[in-house]
Amino acid sequence: MIAPLLWMLISSVKTRPEIFTVPLQWLPERPYGGNYAEVVDRYPFGRFFLNSVVVTAVGAGIKVLLAMFTAYALVFIRFPAKKLVFIVIIVALMVPPQVVVVPNYTLIADLGWQNTYLGIIVPGLGTAFGTFLLRQQFLTLPHAIIDAATLDGAGHWRRLWRVIAPISAPTIATVALVTIVSEWNEYLWPLIIVDRPEMMTLPVALTLMQNADGTNNWGVLMAGTAMVVLPVLIIFTLLQRHIVAGLTQGATTG
Repeated sequence: MIAPLLWMLISSVKTRPEIFTVPLQWLPERPYGGNYAEVVDRYPFGRFFLNSVVVTAVGAGIKVLLAMFTAYALVFIRFPAKKLVFIVIIVALMVPPQVVVVPNYTLIADLGWQNTYLGIIVPGLGTAFGTFLLRQQFLTLPHAIIDAATLDGAGHWRRLWRVIAPISAPTIATVALVTIVSEWNEYLWPLIIVDRPEMMTLPVALTLMQNADGTNNWGVLMAGTAMVVLPVLIIFTLLQRHIVAGLTQGATTG
């Protein structure tokens, strides 16, 4: 897993002759920063980055909120067919996202949301994974705490934000981080719904760069790829232990 990432970073600071040298030259004689400068000069990389930040922040934020509200309802609110609703959510985890691409595209095109943030964000707001993970965590919470908050006059809103959310913070953070990584790296749907460069996210912009440079300018492509991968890779590495703790928090009982 590490080897391709290292090769990407090394190639991004090589000149073109060093990349195509035979036998293989592992390290550059001198780090070359021209590939990164060429990416910024030739492409609206700032716009690509802004698009990814907007899509990731808004999409991930709404997904986490929806997961929290749905999980709370499934655990703490009585309503008919609650188990059936949960089964439907579990079934949704088994449906490949490619299956809904055509219906989503037809709907978004009819609404006129092509090449818009709404068109990129809205179809992916359903979050079965986050709902499932948070529901399992909420089931482990002591009911005495919830009952005490109810006796103190706390409604559903206060119970969620003042009692349940603080206790479940590691799991909520895990859902948020996994969702952020997924939104940042999403490729298929933005590629389909966007065809204007000014609305492309970073993963789709790499395809634009590859189409323009072909296979002759790997240094620039590797520099662009590094600029896409490094931000989320750094965040994931720094918070990895919190992700593991959140994923295992609801896995034990006692």
